[in-house]
Amino acid sequence: MLHRKIFQMCEDGREVCIFLRDQQRWIERARITDIEGDLVTIRYETDEDDEVSAWEEMVRLESIASISQKLASVYRGNAEPLVSDECHELEQIRPIKPEE
Repeated sequence: MLHRKIFQMCEDGREVCIFLRDQQRWIERARITDIEGDLVTIRYETDEDDEVSAWEEMVRLESIASISQKLASVYRGNAEPLVSDECHELEQIRPIKPEE
């Protein structure tokens, strides 16, 4: 099952987070670029000491313990969400008026 999901994420080109069982570490914001046999090629970037490094690793399929992907994110600040003028009136977000 995990093998099929990893293959699907490779085909979709989505950004994922991968936990490597044998190294006990997370690789965040990675892309699975290739799967050949039991080897998975992963590309990602790290930002350390004001230096961005790009990495490509080949890991064995059996060493991947977990894989996840972000579905969506929402800003929690006090800013109003952007709404298109073309949006149908019934689908528009109305501002919440405080009760008086």
